[in-house]
Amino acid sequence: MRALIIGGGQVGSHLASYLLGEGCQVRLVEQRPHVLARLHRELPTEAIVDGDGTRLGVLEMAGIRSSDVLVAVTGDDEVNLVLVMIGRLLYNVPRIIARVNNPKNAWLFTPMAGVDVALNQAELLSRLIVEQISLGDVMTLLRLRQGELALVTHRLSAGSQADGRRIAELNLPPGCLLTAVIRGTDILIPHGETVLQAGDEILAVVREGSEATFRARLNHQ
Repeated sequence: MRALIIGGGQVGSHLASYLLGEGCQVRLVEQRPHVLARLHRELPTEAIVDGDGTRLGVLEMAGIRSSDVLVAVTGDDEVNLVLVMIGRLLYNVPRIIARVNNPKNAWLFTPMAGVDVALNQAELLSRLIVEQISLGDVMTLLRLRQGELALVTHRLSAGSQADGRRIAELNLPPGCLLTAVIRGTDILIPHGETVLQAGDEILAVVREGSEATFRARLNHQ
């Protein structure tokens, strides 16, 4: 994968380092001298492009024409939106990811604007906090398809409705798919006849709107 990252702050530099470690071809564009000095200590020189990421010449030099993904993570929402439009309208980059700095601007970062994935850090953090304090034993590990789906985990406690029952008896909602049951050191592939036990860690993919029902089916009696 060829990734072009605009913005060398902590988010951009960490992402670049991670992708390089995964064997991806990465170019990171940054023009602030003090940030460039740090980047040259953290990343290979060939991965760093010194310049203004909103200038077409700089983007061309960084390889935007052959990039599989454009990631706009500057600290300025207006700049990120400009980069999105450039990447989508001028270069037709297959996948575009943009950072939302101010939650009030989140409504602008939509697929219609050319954004495939909007990273709204404030919203992500807020959701994580709410999930941790309100969902009890059910924890959201990952959200997919712009929040439409969630990968969740639940540790079954003694006395819950599901303890000792077959999965087929639980009447789980249509938008819920159990993907694995971890029992001790074993990983079970669940099916309708699988009998759940207290202590099981259940992994499931749950569609938005079905999470409350999923919790209720596994909750205490």
